[in-house]
Amino acid sequence: MAAGAGRSSWGTGVRTATARQKADRMTDTLTVTVLGTGIMGAAMARNLLKAGHTVRVWNRTRAKADPLAADGARVAGTPAEAVESADVVLTMLFDGPATLETMRAAAPALPRGAVWAQCTTSGIEDVAELAAFARDHGLRFYDSPVLGTRKPAEDGQLTVLAAGPVESRDTVTPVFDAVGARTVWTGEDGAEAAATRLKLVANSWVLAATAAAGETLALARALDVAPHDFFGLIAGGPLDMGYLHAKAQLILEERLSPAQFAVKTAAKDAALIVRAGERHGARLDVAAASARRLERAAAQGHADEDMAAAYYASFEDGPASTT
Repeated sequence: MAAGAGRSSWGTGVRTATARQKADRMTDTLTVTVLGTGIMGAAMARNLLKAGHTVRVWNRTRAKADPLAADGARVAGTPAEAVESADVVLTMLFDGPATLETMRAAAPALPRGAVWAQCTTSGIEDVAELAAFARDHGLRFYDSPVLGTRKPAEDGQLTVLAAGPVESRDTVTPVFDAVGARTVWTGEDGAEAAATRLKLVANSWVLAATAAAGETLALARALDVAPHDFFGLIAGGPLDMGYLHAKAQLILEERLSPAQFAVKTAAKDAALIVRAGERHGARLDVAAASARRLERAAAQGHADEDMAAAYYASFEDGPASTT
């Protein structure tokens, strides 16, 4: 489908939940299964528990799920065990193929009529395949990637981008309210990947800004320019940016672990963005370059560090002190 086909190119008509609407729903309690308990999934599971929901969790590497038992979650040994009697299944896995593989493993125990909130950042074509799986198994599917990193996830301050049927939103919105500060509704058909499309656009900006911050510091180092001289030059003007300072400080203070958003995950997202552009008629040179930088940083040993570690990809000798 061509970009924008069947809908307005720019006016998305997104809608957000009001604070009053969220407060009214906080008393609803559900049985929620979280499949995938990495950086984001574990934080989301804890916030679901804090909101009073019954939570079951599963992760391919069980050691990443086991700590959630102390918070009150039931840790399952298999995806099928995890989804038994679930009202809502929330997936937060690495990518679309990993999500489909996990849901296929869960299929024998999936309750028909359950809601599936698919929060993994995946490709547009992957969303269509996941939505088809949901239809085949009688699930109510929501394309619902989230915007935010480790700290917002831990604080329940994610932004949820959601598309899916209106008639089931009363079931899924208490889950979104527990993990996020804001829900942006982008459409009524999750299979159309309206939420994923918006997420890829947002991530293209995040990745470009992160790459620019790293390259600016790399050039400053190469030219023997003190970073604070650059920051002083742009301070308070239109070129200044809070995100620049946040990522730059991670690099300058060598606080790249634990990652807010890991290099390997950012590289995956960059590849999805490039592919989406190619398939819809947009050449994305900056995204393609960002993908290569992230892959190079991962090869240098930074795969599990914050994506700001792409800074090191500017140097052939790999890791080097910023001071």
